[in-house]
Amino acid sequence: MTRLVLENVTKRFGGLVAVDNVSFTVPEAGVTAVIGPNGAGKTTLFSLVSGFLTPTDGRVLFDGQDITGLAPEKISARGLVRTFQLVKLFEDLSTLENVKVGRHLHTKAGLFSAFLHTPAARREEREVEARARDLLSFVGLQHKADADASGLSYGQQRLLEMARALAADPRLVLLDEPAAGLNGEESEALSRIIRRIADNGTTVLLIEHDMTLVMNTADRVVVVDFGRKIAEGTPAEVRVNPAVIAAYLGSAATAKAAEQEKLNG
Repeated sequence: MTRLVLENVTKRFGGLVAVDNVSFTVPEAGVTAVIGPNGAGKTTLFSLVSGFLTPTDGRVLFDGQDITGLAPEKISARGLVRTFQLVKLFEDLSTLENVKVGRHLHTKAGLFSAFLHTPAARREEREVEARARDLLSFVGLQHKADADASGLSYGQQRLLEMARALAADPRLVLLDEPAAGLNGEESEALSRIIRRIADNGTTVLLIEHDMTLVMNTADRVVVVDFGRKIAEGTPAEVRVNPAVIAAYLGSAATAKAAEQEKLNG
């Protein structure tokens, strides 16, 4: 089954083509990674998928429905949620309250009921808090539930943003460089969490520069360079693709890798 389809997606900013005729699919199951050198167009691609930018050309399909050009909040309501390269938390709120904000996308009692503290509103608020605490436990932040978000370490803030995104019960979560700024131990823990998210039934599409995390976590990898897709496949296939090696390391590395492949038979 296919969760997400990009069909010839292009984004132009005046004379600059940031994303150039990109097409690929994201399976319903597992983790798909988008990688590429700095300035390759990865974050722009995420913004096109999540509604923060509108494609100049092409279409984006989510669960078979055309979501091209929809507002971000409408896309989120359909079950596609993203995190950002730069952490965006409510720093004046507690860790628990930040996750509850994400969960309120699913509440039904409404503002009037909440104001009057009706039984339905109180019951719903208890459910929201219980789910938020479960998600904090899922990402290993249960001991920080009452701490101010501003007091968390950078790695913990990354995990909190992920928990908040999961609070909306998305069918697809976009993770924009979730390992940025993390040390090796934190990246390993993050890799395990991402795999658990996928194993629990949520499709994961991530952008990441940490190649160790990508190779150990992703089922499929899409590679972009100068806004164009240059390769797609399993981590093992992408690792030895000459176009990918050239994009990251230059033509000399490509020749060396090709020669090594010949020696390996």
